[in-house]
Amino acid sequence: MILLTGATGTVGRLVAARLRGRVPLRLMARRPERLGGPEVEVVAADLADPASLRPALAGVRAALLVTSDPLTQAHDEHFLASARAAGVAHVVKLSALAVTDPRATDLITTWQRENERLLRDSGSAWTLLRPRAFMTNTLGWARSVREEGVVRGSGGAAANATVDPRDIAEVAARVLLDPDAHAGRTYALTGPAAVSAVTQTQILGELLQRRLTYVELSPDEALRRLRERYPGPITEALAESAARGLAGAKAQVDPAVGELLGRPASDYRTWARDHLAAFRA
Repeated sequence: MILLTGATGTVGRLVAARLRGRVPLRLMARRPERLGGPEVEVVAADLADPASLRPALAGVRAALLVTSDPLTQAHDEHFLASARAAGVAHVVKLSALAVTDPRATDLITTWQRENERLLRDSGSAWTLLRPRAFMTNTLGWARSVREEGVVRGSGGAAANATVDPRDIAEVAARVLLDPDAHAGRTYALTGPAAVSAVTQTQILGELLQRRLTYVELSPDEALRRLRERYPGPITEALAESAARGLAGAKAQVDPAVGELLGRPASDYRTWARDHLAAFRA
């Protein structure tokens, strides 16, 4: 039995699609009504509630762990303790590539580093997946592209080796299906080239056959927008991350996706072409 946490999220949903019908598969969510379908088992559980995790992990041999609240380490602690007690042999953790940058000391990266340490010390076999930023993040531009032909952001010239979540999911599925071959390994998951938000905007415009404009926000305006969406500590962490991006910290490309999948990593143009409907007026 393979268990997926984060099954309603970007990567978890894609991993589920790749494993459905191939192995006994259990999807875990706080709101299981959002999941379902043939050839899967769905279980209600909450990472904040250790008692709910025990039945969810019963009979599981390998699990994908995705956590998303950088204001607490408890979710990883609860899951890993419950997985160990249930005899889960292998845990695959979705982390972040920023953990390898010694200059990255922001809250979110520090949280991920501690999560990785918890996993390595848990007693279970482990694999760490460390992606760069998701190409799907640009779906946040969809409304302004549709309605105004504009993308607004900060650090538009900063190159980032963004990765297609479909590639992350395919790697995760392969690791979960053959965990022994990947035990104790860490994989840096990037796209095939570092591209900037300005270049992504140009690519979208070419595919849409429409003129799009990238509007660079002032630092104050960018910070104000972050504060509208996130708590203060997370806002500060995101601002620090953006500053590192401007300094070139996120531009390095890693060959791991191509080596693991036996094909080139997907580029942004391919991802954008496949998701173009979201940006069309």
